[in-house]
Amino acid sequence: MNHYPNSISKLIRGLCRLPGIGEKSAERLALYILSAPESETFELSRSIVEIKQKVKLCSRCFALSDAELCRICDDPLRDKAVLCVVETPADMVAIEKIGTYSGLYHVLGGLLSPMDGIGPEDIRLKELLPRIEKEGVKEVIVATGTNIEGEATAAYIAETLTKYPLKITRIASGVPMGGEVKYVDQVTLKKAMEARHAI
Repeated sequence: MNHYPNSISKLIRGLCRLPGIGEKSAERLALYILSAPESETFELSRSIVEIKQKVKLCSRCFALSDAELCRICDDPLRDKAVLCVVETPADMVAIEKIGTYSGLYHVLGGLLSPMDGIGPEDIRLKELLPRIEKEGVKEVIVATGTNIEGEATAAYIAETLTKYPLKITRIASGVPMGGEVKYVDQVTLKKAMEARHAI
């Protein structure tokens, strides 16, 4: 990279830190940015600064939001009796893209992993229970991945919620074992949501 001017080399190094971007891809992106119209590059840089300044977690479901409540929590047409529990905001987006789920979400922000020292107090389980009590939830869909941590988290949630008079379901198989919800194709995810089962 030292054959480029310092400013380009610095940009390439910065782009290399992005997930999935190697040095060659970073070099291509940096050279594209250099040759792109100034308005396009300024818009890109403004967008990056803006997400750091404006995006926060929804105070209700912990999804990404520009406001106190995310668009889904703020939508009066969503079914407030159904709550889908996911690991990350990306998992929530994956389910939204299938276009058939109309309930609300609860983003855990992680999964139980005793081997890594992650227990129930380290993810947003304590925030889930008051929502169930106050919001009239009738069904909780557990949509964590099917890896060991996802299954352990689903089992823990099911056990914790048995004291509540509600239906507890798990997304159906179709999501591959060891898979993460955010990487599953939309057709498979749609089938898994439609064929969810009690746990």
